[in-house]
Amino acid sequence: MTLAFPLALLLLPLPLMIRFLLPVNAAGDASLRVGASAFAAARAASGQGDRAGMALRVAAWIALVLALAGPQVAATKEAVTASGREILLALDLSGSMLKEDFVLDGRQLSRLDAVKRVAARFVAARRGDRIGLVIFGDRAYVAQPPTFDVDSVAHAIDIAQIGISGRSTAISDGLGLATRRILRSDATNKVVVLLSDGVDTSGKVQANDVARLAASHGVRVHTIALGPDDLDSQPAARDAVDATALREIAEVGGGTSFRVRGMEDLEAMAATLDQIEPNPMRRPPLRYWRPLWMWPGGAALALVLMLAAWKRT
Repeated sequence: MTLAFPLALLLLPLPLMIRFLLPVNAAGDASLRVGASAFAAARAASGQGDRAGMALRVAAWIALVLALAGPQVAATKEAVTASGREILLALDLSGSMLKEDFVLDGRQLSRLDAVKRVAARFVAARRGDRIGLVIFGDRAYVAQPPTFDVDSVAHAIDIAQIGISGRSTAISDGLGLATRRILRSDATNKVVVLLSDGVDTSGKVQANDVARLAASHGVRVHTIALGPDDLDSQPAARDAVDATALREIAEVGGGTSFRVRGMEDLEAMAATLDQIEPNPMRRPPLRYWRPLWMWPGGAALALVLMLAAWKRT
């Protein structure tokens, strides 16, 4: 703890200086003289009262001077400001996301549960970014409009369930809705993160065309291909992901493509994405002085009130 105005402590002896340095007027001649013994009892009671009153005055003065000296302690606070970035997560909720081929702490996890663990933690750490969530299966919808309340987005990811948007993989629809939604934003930095574990089944619009449109409007598109098998290495495998198509979407969209086969890849992907899109929370903390003058100031006020009440009685 330090003092903002330590020189204020020089005021402590001021009452004594006033009492002993200023001249005292001599009392005039009394018209009636009475012996000192007549007031002995009254003088004893008055002496005790004077000592109590003096103690209150001294304590109040010390507390007031301490308040004027400005006691303070060093403190830190997170410096989180708006980054100007808006991120739309487009999350695949097709039926294949129920497949349990991820392992964490020796326990099998479904693809959806693995994504929830990492995505929710990633989102919760993005304070300062405006983040939204688009979910797609047979069709796409906005599960959480872009907001600075990253905890609500993390909660929306955590409660997402398979089947509410169908069980197919309409990648183009999901990417299209995310792009259309983010193009309305006035953010200076716009990003779409597309996560899928399957093959595009929408067939209406090519996902590459959507990514190209997004890039032409300054939107970066990152893609995450999720699952141990892909069409290039295991063309006959069920629930294989079209990693090539997702890589091409990222290339056209000016972003980065991630291939995730297990929990370690998923953790590494989140860390890399955090570097590509710098986290606004990772800034030096704001250091400041927290004032404490209100405590001795409150004590001085309380002592003055006690002194006033004591004088009345």
